[in-house]
Amino acid sequence: MASNQDLPEGTVQNILDQESLKWVFVGGKGGVGKTTCSSILSILLSRVRHSVLIISTDPAHNLSDAFQQRFTKTPTLVNGFTNLYAMEVDPNVENEEMLGSEGMDGFLSDLANAIPGIDEAMSFSEMLKLVQTMDYSVIVFDTAPTGHTLRLLQFPSTLEKGLAKMMTLRNKFGGMLSQMTHLFGVSDDFGEGAILGKLEGMKDVIERVNKQFKDPDLTTFVCVCIPEFLSLYETERLVQELTNFEIDTHNIIINQVLHDEEDAESKLLKARMRMQKKYIDQFYMLYDDFHITKLPLLPDEVCGVEALKSFSCNFLSPYESPIIRGKEEVLEQRVSTLREQLKDAEAELERQRKGKQKI
Repeated sequence: MASNQDLPEGTVQNILDQESLKWVFVGGKGGVGKTTCSSILSILLSRVRHSVLIISTDPAHNLSDAFQQRFTKTPTLVNGFTNLYAMEVDPNVENEEMLGSEGMDGFLSDLANAIPGIDEAMSFSEMLKLVQTMDYSVIVFDTAPTGHTLRLLQFPSTLEKGLAKMMTLRNKFGGMLSQMTHLFGVSDDFGEGAILGKLEGMKDVIERVNKQFKDPDLTTFVCVCIPEFLSLYETERLVQELTNFEIDTHNIIINQVLHDEEDAESKLLKARMRMQKKYIDQFYMLYDDFHITKLPLLPDEVCGVEALKSFSCNFLSPYESPIIRGKEEVLEQRVSTLREQLKDAEAELERQRKGKQKI
């Protein structure tokens, strides 16, 4: 394990300094604060980049809650910014819109069931097409929990399977494929050739983007976690999968870290801090070549642009608890409080003594 001096800087400054980055993924287990982290990253990037787009690919969209502004599948300027845009993509809703009311019955239902993830792959490729026609200097993905994120990175092979299945079905059922034309918004005159062309086009887009995803100059993945066993385990799995997909990752954000151990009077809190320290030490041991950013647990949620901006300082300089920041000052305050309490206790004791003497 590297010594503290050898460890990479515990901030996200390296991401802000890498001007070539085009795609920044933020992912991890559910409920660890991915949306807050991706929102703050996009705010920090908007200070150093010409234009930034943040996209939520999590069906349980929290981007609107984080910024306290309603977003849709069309990029919308975030209130208070001139160069930060946000959009929320829901594969299921978009797919229903594309399919129409009778789209998934019979033949089409069989096709969708035969190729798991084909609907998401298609809507994701459509979204990527849209994004590529726009001139954003960097795009931040607020991804769904780990499993969904990994599926998103498998879309090129999913579409390839889809094409192979389509060819098999065409040989089997011939003209029946014309039923699918409305799925892609083309007229019946175009027939199956247009459908296959559309799928090929989607595959081309995703393969082109996938090459960019595998280029460390263009893409990086930020893993968000909390200092607990399940989150450590999930992060390990995610880092391994990203390595298998050849996707660069060298930033871990550990959220909800408890501080002020000396100030804590609760036994439960102290036990929790000891547990967290154990897992934080393991993170440093496993990922000694990563930039590990620790974020403090706050009493309130970080919601709204001002709260996000205020909290962003913890992404740029390692958090120091008040005990460390001004230990002497805090101790003086505690001594002063104890003196006041002692005075009150002495006065109360004196009153009780006088009361006894009168009796």
